[in-house]
Amino acid sequence: MRKRFLQLIACIIITAPFVSAGSDENITTNLQEEVQQLRRRTEALELRLSSISAGTPTVTSGRAGSTYMNVSFDTCIDAGWSTDSDPAKELQLGDHDPQQRGFSLRNAEIALDGAVDPYMKGFANIVYKLDTQNETELELEEAYLLTTSLPGDLQLKAGQFFSEFGRQNSQHPHTWAFADQPLVLNRMFGSEGLRNVGARLSWLVPTPFYTELLLGVFNGEGGNSFSFRDTATDGCHGRTPVDRNLHGPGDLLYVPRLCSSFDLTDQQTLLLGVSGALGPNDSGTDSRTQIYGADIYWKWKSAHADAGFPFVSWQTEALYRNYEAGADPENQLPSETLMDWGLYSQILWGFTTRWVAGLRGDFATGNDGLFDSQDIYRGDRTRISPNLTWYPSEFSKIRLQYNQDHGARFGNEESVWLQAEFLLGSHAAHKF
Repeated sequence: MRKRFLQLIACIIITAPFVSAGSDENITTNLQEEVQQLRRRTEALELRLSSISAGTPTVTSGRAGSTYMNVSFDTCIDAGWSTDSDPAKELQLGDHDPQQRGFSLRNAEIALDGAVDPYMKGFANIVYKLDTQNETELELEEAYLLTTSLPGDLQLKAGQFFSEFGRQNSQHPHTWAFADQPLVLNRMFGSEGLRNVGARLSWLVPTPFYTELLLGVFNGEGGNSFSFRDTATDGCHGRTPVDRNLHGPGDLLYVPRLCSSFDLTDQQTLLLGVSGALGPNDSGTDSRTQIYGADIYWKWKSAHADAGFPFVSWQTEALYRNYEAGADPENQLPSETLMDWGLYSQILWGFTTRWVAGLRGDFATGNDGLFDSQDIYRGDRTRISPNLTWYPSEFSKIRLQYNQDHGARFGNEESVWLQAEFLLGSHAAHKF
């Protein structure tokens, strides 16, 4: 009984700040204070509930006590067919995309999260993947700490993690609304997305509505830093990579972001964000890259919703990149500036309980580069993707998706993918 009572309190605390300001003048007046305190209250109560359910003493500030850890295993399995005999070559460029005719298993994730002590929480994601030869690949996708009690509404994140650029880059594949990565994110951040070792500081800005300012600072090197200090030839667009060492602050990768949330009505929420990624790249000794993005997310949920249904949501991200490509005499490539831009826009309709229909449109393009004829990450690309997802429970889903692709390099291709997901264990809640 005590545990149920505390869980009810947790639900009230978490949902209270999202009630429309127009429904109560007092909520409008106190919204700023509630948003600023939400993170602190939620994390403290989560820790309290976990300690009680485990039958252990509660961790309190300044005292030794017990911690908790959630462990989960989530797997996405893909099956399907494409008119392209080798989809992974240049059609499905995302590392977690379905990559071949028949069956693919590109994401089997062990997730760990828990309270370290009264001052921080820890997270880790270990991912297994099978390649086209059925050989197992292993990677430490994320491992980071998150503070819970810094003053001034500040929060520090440190370790290896996805940068909070836009909405989807920081999301794991099992939370995607579609079976594959948007084309414009492939274009800007490569197959893996933008993640690296570094730190991020965030601040809840004291505004009448929710506003958060974030700044990530990363080493910005290796295969997970496509467009920056990536030593792979693909990331340098045909140039022989120059392995640039870290000499000072100017050689780091900086990822700022500003985002805000508004309750338009009792049933509608709007989120807006702008992001940047600025740092050196390995195509030359002094070459640099700048990426800018803007994102919008809108959601309507019925006033009579049952388990969150019915609902309609719309999400769009637009990105622009300025890539200074260095001269490479060995490959007879002069210096040039590569400019790329594109967007994706998707709409989801939860038309009845546990059923969601989706439609996404993708577009990516750029100016002409001297290496474009051999560069799978450039040239014009479009994709139209309708899908249908059924959630038998909160621990599983089955998704059917059709892709119609057009590219300057390969013409027209069509693909059909069936995806199944299952989750074992307790998985931390994902950010809205």
